[in-house]
Amino acid sequence: MENKEEDVRLGANKFSERQPIGTAAQTQDKDYQEPPAAALFDPDELASWSFYRAGIAEFIATFLFLYISIMTVMGVSKSDSKCSTVGIQGIAWAFGGMIFALVYCT
Repeated sequence: MENKEEDVRLGANKFSERQPIGTAAQTQDKDYQEPPAAALFDPDELASWSFYRAGIAEFIATFLFLYISIMTVMGVSKSDSKCSTVGIQGIAWAFGGMIFALVYCT
């Protein structure tokens, strides 16, 4: 508690009244170094099975999501009576359920 006033005085002198914001503020006194930028596209990636597996999973997930959700909407719109379908809430559950299941699976 004895040096409290001195600490306050040093702290007040350490920082100027106006400090830069945004990227200018990030360039001052870093205690780490930024990693080098990664390449956007690596040609060696085309030879790996994980690249194709991810593409196949993305295709199947998107296809199932669109197929089931759009078929639900079509079923509601083509029915004679709105009471015989799942309705708007059923469409919402179909979209939400498909997103949940496909994100969890893929």
